[in-house]
Order: sequence, then structure tokens, then C-alpha cells
Amino acid sequence: MEQSIEFDEDLIKRYNQTGPRYTSYPTAVQFEEQFGIEDYQQAAARSNESDRNLSLYFHIPFCDTICFFCACNKVWTRDRSKTTPYLERLFKEIEMQSALYDSNRKVDQLHWGGGTPTFINMDEMRQLMEKTRQHFNLHDDDSGEYSIEIDPREATRESVLLLRELGFNRMSLGVQDFNPKVQQAVNRIQTEEETFTVLEAAREAGFMSVNVDLIYGLPFQTEQSFLKTLDRVLQAKPDRFSVFNYAHMPSMFPAQKRMNEADMPSPDEKLRILHSTTERLLEAGYVYIGMDHFAKPDDELAVAQRQGSLYRNFQGYATHAECDLVGMGATAISLVDNTYAQNYKSLEDYYAAIDAGHLATWRGVWLTEDDELRRDVITQLICHFALDFVEMEMKWGIVFKEYFAEALEKLTPMVEDGLVILQDDRLQVTPKGRLLIRNICMPFDAYLKPGVENRFSKVI
Repeated sequence: MEQSIEFDEDLIKRYNQTGPRYTSYPTAVQFEEQFGIEDYQQAAARSNESDRNLSLYFHIPFCDTICFFCACNKVWTRDRSKTTPYLERLFKEIEMQSALYDSNRKVDQLHWGGGTPTFINMDEMRQLMEKTRQHFNLHDDDSGEYSIEIDPREATRESVLLLRELGFNRMSLGVQDFNPKVQQAVNRIQTEEETFTVLEAAREAGFMSVNVDLIYGLPFQTEQSFLKTLDRVLQAKPDRFSVFNYAHMPSMFPAQKRMNEADMPSPDEKLRILHSTTERLLEAGYVYIGMDHFAKPDDELAVAQRQGSLYRNFQGYATHAECDLVGMGATAISLVDNTYAQNYKSLEDYYAAIDAGHLATWRGVWLTEDDELRRDVITQLICHFALDFVEMEMKWGIVFKEYFAEALEKLTPMVEDGLVILQDDRLQVTPKGRLLIRNICMPFDAYLKPGVENRFSKVI
């Protein structure tokens, strides 16, 4: 498939509304507390009858300092001893979760996220991976996609070498911005030396892919200042970039109140940053994967997208689509069979559940057949920028244009604006529409109602 992109500022301004990021469908807004442990256990039992392998996610919530922009579920503390009671419970959850799944199911994907996964010390890293290998069927080579999020301030050359030894072969580095004034405003002081030491160590250790996270829209950022950071990182030639739009939602994330909104770039300046960043990355040879992600043409994500096997879940884009995702730790979300299940968010509630000898399932949702169909449609659009109506009809037993008549009608303005091409048996997103893929997915979302306020971020 073609992987080009076209920036149309007028269209982006017109379509820049709020909407889901579709790391799941239905989104977490639809999760309900009526969904309980037995529901999850039944889903796990059904999943054992499939030929799907497993994906594991471990949430490590601790952070030494709080980044004011962050919207993740985290625990800010300087007390490193707090990891001990957390890992004790996490180990117990690993035992309980593994008992639900057939031991012959290979773990094709594994991810440590946070928080700051490298907040735990090297001995604890070993213990966590040893516990995981004891109870789940992990690969002994690099055929699995085993990744970790790293704050370069919380990693050393030695810890990177250890992570590789433990089986990790992909990493994502948080950078955001190298400008000292921006770093001061967002409470994330991070030197270039710290960052590139970790990146170079990853290369020396044989990590197969390194991603760098950048955020635009933070206080004191300008087009030129952001490009300085980008150009500096480009010199290191990471395999992937994630360039996120900062979503200012202080009512949901109180730490964001500690930044001065007046210091943030205007909407026009943010668009200029996005435009220049996109051009610079394309000129450097990266391709646009979608939803803020860029990769080298030979990166496995770019290859998977061209081959039609790319997938998207809570960890972002991935190459292992046919896996049941088991989330462990506070706030972690599982996708097993036709259900989503989320653990308790607070440490207190998570600890209480595990100490009582049962899973920490807090809420979730059963997916109806309509949910699964719409999730398939949205996933195809987000990952491959196209829909084959005949393929969907054969897979789901529907007449596509009849079933989605309302959605296709809502797409009419986007067809007229050149964001999508609607043919008799196919919908194709144009290079002009790729930055607005969330807008193109939204007509297929049965839960978005006209006039009902949503709490999602802006699409750009």
C-alpha cells in the first residue's frame, strides 16, 4: 500500500474536533462495573478453545517525579521501597492469571508500561521476568515482540543490557522536548546525554527497534524550537517516532493545572509544528504509519502495514493481531475473547483484591456482535486506511452498504472534501485524510451520539 501523507491546513482546522483514539472499541467510557471476575474467567476459558496466542501487559505505576503533562495512571513517589508490596501483589496476580490459560499458549507480545517501568531496580526486573517465565510460555528467542517504555533518567547502560538479557527486544524512549525552558515548565529535566546514552546502549545490546516519543503543544514550544529537538533526535536515526499532540484536560488530570495555559502554543502554532515535523520526518525517509506514528520503511510496523497485517491495541501499533491480551497490575486492561476487563486503578483497591485471594477486575464490557464488527471496521481504517466491503460482507454476513448506510451518509462531506474515496465495493482514505483518520472512524462508532458531550481529546 501507498504510505504517503498530505497536509491540508484548512481541512485540519475544519475537522479538528474531539474524538476517541480508538485504542479499544468500545472505548473505556463504555466499561461497566457490572462486569466482574466471573465474566472475565468465562472469557479466558473460551479463549483457550481458540488457536490464539497471548499478549501480556504489566503496569508499573511509579514515577520519581511527576511530569505535569502526563495523563497516565501513575503514583508519584521518591520512596523506592514502595515497589516491594506492589511486586508482591503483581506476582500473586501472575499466578492467578496464568492458571486461567493453557500453558501451551505462547506469549507473542509482552510489554512493560507505566508510570516508569525502570523505576524498579535491576534485581526486581530479574524477579518480575523470572516470575513471568515461570508461569507463562515465553519465547526463548526474538520471535516475540517484547517491549518496554523507558524514561532515560531512570535507566543506565547496565540496566539496558540487563533488559536485553531478560528478553526485551524493543523499547520506547520518552523525550518530549530537549528545550530547557519547556522542560522546566513541564517538570521534566532530561539531558541529551542521558537520552542518547540509553539509545546507544540499546543499539549495542541488540534491541531490534527503538522508538522516540515527542510531544507538541507544551508551554513555550515554537515551530523552530521543536524542530531543533527533532533534528537532534534524527541524528541518532531511531527506528520509529511517536509525535503526540498534548491534550490539555486539567479537570481530568490535576497536575496539568501546574502549567500556565497562556504559555502554550496557539492552535495555529501547533499546526505549524505538526506540519513542519511531518515534512521533516518524511524528508528523512520515515513513513506515516498513522495516529502520530512514523517508522523507517524497513521497520516491522511499516512492513506489516504494507502486508495488511498491522494491528492496534492499548500499547499502540503491533504486528501480532491474533492474540488475547492479558493486562496485569493496577489499572491494566485485558482484551480476552469478546471482552474487555480493567483492574482497579488505585493501589489500595488493587492490593485489597489481590490480598483477598481473587483477581483485581474492577469493570469491563461484553462485546456484542455489532461491537466486534464495528471494531473490525475501525481497526482496518486506523491500520490500513482502507475498507474492502466484500471482505467485510463475507466475514460478517452483512450487506455493507445497508448495514452502515447511516455511517456512509455521515462520510459524504469527507468524500466531498477529498479525505476519502468511496467506491462501489471499497472505501479508501486519501493521503489528505490520513491525519484525520479519527474523524473518518467516528461515523462507524455507535456510541457517539449527536449533541452528547464527550471527554475525548482533539484529533489534532
